[in-house]
Amino acid sequence: MKKRFQNLLNYILKVLARAMIWRYRPGIIGVTGSVGKTGTKQAIVAVFGSDRRVRASHGNFNTSLGHPLTILGDWRDDELKLFSLENKIGENRARKSWFLIKVIFLSLFRLIFKKPYPELLILEYGVDRPGDMRELLQIVRPNIAIITAIGEIPAHVEYFSGPEAVGREKARLIEFLPAAGFAILNSDDMTVMNVKERTRAKIINFGFGSLATVRITNFEHRTSSDGMIGTNFKIEYGGSFVPMRLNNCIGKSHAYAVAASVCVGLIFGLNLVRIAENLKNYRALKGRSLILKGVKDTLIIDDSYNASPMSMHAGLDTLKSLKAKRKIAVLGDMLEIGEYTLEAHEEIGRLVAKSADLLITVGSRAKFIAEGAKKAKMQRKYIKEFETADDARIAVQDIMRKGDLVLVKASRSMELDKIVEEIRMPDELNIKN
Repeated sequence: MKKRFQNLLNYILKVLARAMIWRYRPGIIGVTGSVGKTGTKQAIVAVFGSDRRVRASHGNFNTSLGHPLTILGDWRDDELKLFSLENKIGENRARKSWFLIKVIFLSLFRLIFKKPYPELLILEYGVDRPGDMRELLQIVRPNIAIITAIGEIPAHVEYFSGPEAVGREKARLIEFLPAAGFAILNSDDMTVMNVKERTRAKIINFGFGSLATVRITNFEHRTSSDGMIGTNFKIEYGGSFVPMRLNNCIGKSHAYAVAASVCVGLIFGLNLVRIAENLKNYRALKGRSLILKGVKDTLIIDDSYNASPMSMHAGLDTLKSLKAKRKIAVLGDMLEIGEYTLEAHEEIGRLVAKSADLLITVGSRAKFIAEGAKKAKMQRKYIKEFETADDARIAVQDIMRKGDLVLVKASRSMELDKIVEEIRMPDELNIKN
């Protein structure tokens, strides 16, 4: 009975969400990809600043429940947290049900009595399994769609027949665009570019390559006497360019997010100077290539939110490119990559041997990272292996020394954020924007 009641509430929410879209007619910007969705969404919010009323989905609320909740209202963090991964299925059922009932009644009120509503909704379209995109598109279809990156071994490929199937599923987002819509595609990702023929919408590309309509150039990490504090690059479009300066975040993933958001701003008639000014408010979220001060006068690259082979490569490339007395890679399992698990983890290990001085692994799959590093001639004395984040966090702090740079990265359920909390300085002593 409880399950049936929950399903009924979810169905009602979807119906109400479709009705709300019909009632208020907001523009819909959809973002999908294997990496970079949330950063891109945050950058788009920053681009519009106070120029337009916008609402973005909360965190990674990119499911068939997250979309209706975003469409129907701007809810408190503690209410939305009830449906996060931190709350297991079956927990807080009463509170969840009462909240959803509240959403239903308030939504009915807003449908009957017209109230101020966002001009634009920015929604993540998350795909874990075949059919997920179709289900989300049945709730709401975008006018502008962005595919951030997919890569050769995408996240969640375990549930598909292969990487191409993941690409096809995500490409549904641009298939359903109207002819007057826009598809914004990462020109550096061949898996993304291979699906461009599947839309009738106008196409805008972004990336580092010469084929990009909105191009990233002069990319570099900014340093100070305290260490790395941000990223500098230029955005070029139509023969003009603007410099970009991002604080407390490093890595090309943020440059890609900014470039995609610039495409959106241009579509809405904003000029490059205005866009660059608004993007000064862009901030990296917790666990997404965020720079933090660590204990013992160290620096941390907190990339603990999630991991896939593509984002692991990017994280290690960033680590390799930076200067430090010692570089420590704290890496955990990459989940949901199925038959590619052994191959992908060993490949990461080979990259670690070229990028870091010490390797600390967390999890059963991450042992293959250690094996890959050993095969690449990294000495065993520089490799430490642990089963869980709780096992590793004190050991990581003991290993750290003044001047170290520490990269922390793994799939979300590995809980490497616990290690970050153990080795970081308190907020009041950390880097300020």
